[in-house]
Amino acid sequence: MTTATRWDAIVVGADVNGLVAAHYLARAGRRVLVVGETDTPVDIGWVPPQIIRELKLDPGAIELQQSDPWIVAPLAGGGRLELSRDIAKSVEAIRRVSPADAGKWVEFSTRMRRLAGVLEALYVEAAPDIETRKIGELLHLGRVGLHVRRLGKQTMIDLLRILPMSIAELLDDWFENDALKGILGAAGVWHLRQGPRAAGTAFNFLHHHVGSPAGVFRPPRSRLTQALAARPGVELRRGAATIVATGGRATGVRLGTEEISATLVVSSADPRTTFEPLKPQLDAEFVRAVGNIKSRSIVARGTVKLERPVDFKTLCVAPSLDHLERAHDDAKYGRISARPYVEAVATDGRLDLHVQYAPTIDQTLAERVAAALGGGVSAGQVRLEPHVGHLYHGELTLDQILFMRPVPGWSRYRTPIAGLYLCGPGTHPGGGIAGAAGRNAARVILKET
Repeated sequence: MTTATRWDAIVVGADVNGLVAAHYLARAGRRVLVVGETDTPVDIGWVPPQIIRELKLDPGAIELQQSDPWIVAPLAGGGRLELSRDIAKSVEAIRRVSPADAGKWVEFSTRMRRLAGVLEALYVEAAPDIETRKIGELLHLGRVGLHVRRLGKQTMIDLLRILPMSIAELLDDWFENDALKGILGAAGVWHLRQGPRAAGTAFNFLHHHVGSPAGVFRPPRSRLTQALAARPGVELRRGAATIVATGGRATGVRLGTEEISATLVVSSADPRTTFEPLKPQLDAEFVRAVGNIKSRSIVARGTVKLERPVDFKTLCVAPSLDHLERAHDDAKYGRISARPYVEAVATDGRLDLHVQYAPTIDQTLAERVAAALGGGVSAGQVRLEPHVGHLYHGELTLDQILFMRPVPGWSRYRTPIAGLYLCGPGTHPGGGIAGAAGRNAARVILKET
């Protein structure tokens, strides 16, 4: 076994959070090695503007042009509902299926945007420390509270009322059209092994609205990972690394037959994978808490190679809240949904697929996806990827957010292993927020090491 000792920090994981953390550490003068296995051509989720500004990135090279209409959904009686980035166009499209809903769209969009803005303020800092006596932490909590207060009484009421609601309850309060509620309700169950009538799915809906303009309820896309992987300042090596610790302190990583030493290790891998080889050095209660993280694979991802162009950018097949609930009913008992919720994004001669609910994958799922997409797509064209764990390293349920993520007592990126920090989507603020956890973790690390 060979040993190298020239690194100040090793980041395990070449995803967006790992690379963001690495470049923040490098900017502070640390010698940083990133070890990871996979490339990410497109990042899904809001990129906090602080990352672009502080790392001096070119927004034009990172931000992808967002599609318009941002979503298309087939209607039960024929035709389709198209929602635009132009709120006025969306109002007119909705008016054709429900004049009553059209009259509420602007107010709904405005109020949801304000609530998403509250989450944005929470997401660019480490999770609140509810036991803190530090003046800096108290000032941060005070600033967030003042931000909410300035948004007015209605926003405060909405925040307290809506976050624990089900997305179905929220949408039933506002709208009557099934297709419209299906489009919006789908965002409330993204990557959750829950149906739209489960408590807390309204929070999940708002989480995925962060960073989007009013009236757009799908997250933006970017090439932040690609830009950072090509950026000088850190060294990037491919491979699967195992974290090494001795006496409760991280000493580096093992990559194949090579042991690479560093006094600081930062992991963007999911918490279970990170701590698995370290269990003998961890408290049993902590091991139990990590093992109980809800991280249930429920989404199948895949592609369809297109034989001819399609007339949409993003297609949502979720005809109603009832459709979503019944799709979840199958998965609740470990079965693949008979009629899954399918979302397809057209890009580069193919469709990129999000298929929910699919606790397992088999050939029948390809047939069900093809049936959902309709004419022109056969089961033979559908290529589904094997499950590789939960994309967010833990579901975004109310008991797994803020100071409870990844587990209560360890929400601020540090771990029971000295010199080992977490920076992945299993930490605050979770998945679907590109790079925020990496930036937050790096800022904590630079204060403490």
